[in-house]
Amino acid sequence: MVHVLPLTSLEQPPAPPHRDLETFDPDLPGKHRADAQAFLVQDGVLAARASLWWSDAPPMPGQRLGVLGHFAAVSPESARELLEGACAELARQECSLAVGPMDGNTWRRYRYVTERGVEPPFLMEPDHPVSWPDWWRDAGFTPLASYFSALNPNLAEEDARLPALTAQMERAGVRIRPLDPGRFVDELRVLYAISRASFPANFLYTPLPEADFIAQYEPVRTFLRPELVRIAEVDGQPMGFVFGLPNLAQTKRGEAVDTAIVKTVAVLPDRARAGLGTLLVAQCQQAARALGYRRAIHALMHETNYSLKLSGHYAQVFRRYTLFARPLRSAGGPAGAGSA
Repeated sequence: MVHVLPLTSLEQPPAPPHRDLETFDPDLPGKHRADAQAFLVQDGVLAARASLWWSDAPPMPGQRLGVLGHFAAVSPESARELLEGACAELARQECSLAVGPMDGNTWRRYRYVTERGVEPPFLMEPDHPVSWPDWWRDAGFTPLASYFSALNPNLAEEDARLPALTAQMERAGVRIRPLDPGRFVDELRVLYAISRASFPANFLYTPLPEADFIAQYEPVRTFLRPELVRIAEVDGQPMGFVFGLPNLAQTKRGEAVDTAIVKTVAVLPDRARAGLGTLLVAQCQQAARALGYRRAIHALMHETNYSLKLSGHYAQVFRRYTLFARPLRSAGGPAGAGSA
């Protein structure tokens, strides 16, 4: 039987029998402001779990979303039972669509790897047992959104467009500089202001308080290379940024770090400065080459024409990801396909 308890009444569940449950931080649902946690106990031990959000879920036109995250299960049977019970609870909360995996919103960990390729996992990339996407499909979930990561295998190759694009931005008064590590928190406030202005049109965007944004990026301070973070300004006013960092997952595998990650690109809407995102990515890659990196990963991009164009000039897709959804029974209404 699936138990769904609000966080205010949660008790410590039984000791889990499976490694994918053992690593879970029991304080995480509270930190992430989940509404409830669902868990499945079989033979006295924890067999599956998930956190649920509905009161502050991301907006989606025509839908009231319920979100499932912090998921883990020991078998396809336990996963299906857990997801059925979780979807039933979201339907009781009058949600019309269950979305996951997502730890509350898109600022946190979300989506599954659905085409792995041969490139090893990189820093800050979602990872999970290979079988989990199929377990969600078996529970009635289908793709809602697609994402990709692409690899530029040769940073030594120059982009012939850059001289003209650089001159164009200079004429428009754009100055691009690296992040100042001595003013790290103040610089994060600059990145936050740009993000808050440029991200609202993104799929399933949810506003994030500045303090949460700073807390989210604070852990990277110790290994950040400031040259890989480029901030564009006009008359001292921030206009855009690219956030890059070393792929330290290579260190954990005993490899030399030869790859940089282009993690986030954000540019304020401005027709007069079209092409700024392309220039920021190019400068990040140039800085990575100067630091001795050979390759760059363009990470976790939503599959839109803009992102494909931005990355496609340099890189080839090597991994794909999927965010899933399942229609739910509305309160007093008919059941949707695969509803709980």
